[in-house]
Amino acid sequence: MAQKPTVEARVREIRRQTRRRYSAEEKIRIVLEGLKGEESVAELCRKEGISPNLYYNWSKEFLEAGKRRMLGDTKREASSGEVISLRRENQQLKLLVADLSLRNQTLKKSEGGPEEE
Repeated sequence: MAQKPTVEARVREIRRQTRRRYSAEEKIRIVLEGLKGEESVAELCRKEGISPNLYYNWSKEFLEAGKRRMLGDTKREASSGEVISLRRENQQLKLLVADLSLRNQTLKKSEGGPEEE
């Protein structure tokens, strides 16, 4: 009996690690299918392999986001693609500033001017 909690904990850990991650597009598709009403939410959840609670959470988030957008709240979270692009641009700008600073220091030294630290 002492081993049972260890086994249950291991099973929970495996399930957590192998849990499927749904993209925003997949979540929207599933919520819209549920809103169409062509099949029950329970049937849809069984077909998609999600719990009804998860479906209702996604549905609530989807409707709240639509409500905020309709009210004119244009502030939104950046998508992962946008974040990656901005990070890449930020890195390029940092390299450019470092290169220009190095050239500036080199020019100052070659002119014999006072050095900055």
